[in-house]
Amino acid sequence: MARINVGVLRGGPSNEYEVSLLTGSAVLEHLPEEKYNTKDILISRDGTWHTRGMQTTPDRALRDIDVVFIALHGEYGEDGAVQRILDTHRIPYTGSRAFASAIAMDKGRTRAHIGSLEGVRMPGHVVLHYETVGHSLKQAAQQVFAQLGPSYIVKPLRGGSSVGIGIAHSVADLPEVLDEVFAATDAVIVEQFIQGREATCGVIEGFRDEPLYALPPVEILVPKGRGLFDYTAKYGGFVTEECPANFADEEKERIQRAAQRVHEALGLTHYSRSDFIVTPAGIYFLEVNTLPGLTPTSLLPRSLEAVGVPFPGLLDHLITLTMQKYGNTR
Repeated sequence: MARINVGVLRGGPSNEYEVSLLTGSAVLEHLPEEKYNTKDILISRDGTWHTRGMQTTPDRALRDIDVVFIALHGEYGEDGAVQRILDTHRIPYTGSRAFASAIAMDKGRTRAHIGSLEGVRMPGHVVLHYETVGHSLKQAAQQVFAQLGPSYIVKPLRGGSSVGIGIAHSVADLPEVLDEVFAATDAVIVEQFIQGREATCGVIEGFRDEPLYALPPVEILVPKGRGLFDYTAKYGGFVTEECPANFADEEKERIQRAAQRVHEALGLTHYSRSDFIVTPAGIYFLEVNTLPGLTPTSLLPRSLEAVGVPFPGLLDHLITLTMQKYGNTR
């Protein structure tokens, strides 16, 4: 049987470029050689496509490709942009479709689209756009204060890997934090800062005879003094991940059900990973990742290890799902 030609898209014009390179490298390394031919398709920071070290166009890069494994993160990869390009070329690809990706990338739209989650809360939040509040961040801070009590966590409205986030412990601190986050983005979401235990839970479609299989939740332990589970903590080896997590059985089940519900409510495809905070007062949903990291230190591979699934098995499963949904089962 002829091998399947897989184009692995990595890089991209986002602040998660380096993480995407690592995810793409892991995919290229672990796709079973007996079944797949791989083609490394690198998208540079300026959005230029490359194959074999040479600049090219999407049309040429995708020639003779049977399926694309999207290993991009952040803007362009998770916001529907590259998905629209692949749809134009009628190339099957792993992960969610363009519209669902765009909704999930926007933290405000995500929450509005999901609605309520059984047994899980959402932090109060306010969305701010620089074009409307940039002239007076003190006034914006008062607007937030009128709706939410301190403390606050400020994040880019669109993006992942905990890049560019900040904490304001009082309304007096908030303008400075807003200014710092707005320096890298045009829109932010300000949330109630929920102090608790970090958790994440992945789901995979059509796995182990279940329509939507929930992986064991992972607890993320950040050392004292490191503060947030931010980009540096995530990829600098400063955190410990417990899987299976040391949560009560009821908490684990609620997290798993919520992760499944988020995936379904947003119309996501193939796989996703949702993040939560577990507190004595309840469990809070934070955000969803439509293309979870697959680096050696990423969270989804840890969950897979806990249920005895080798990494190549996940990659093969995702590509098989993709080919089946597009009517190609060879």
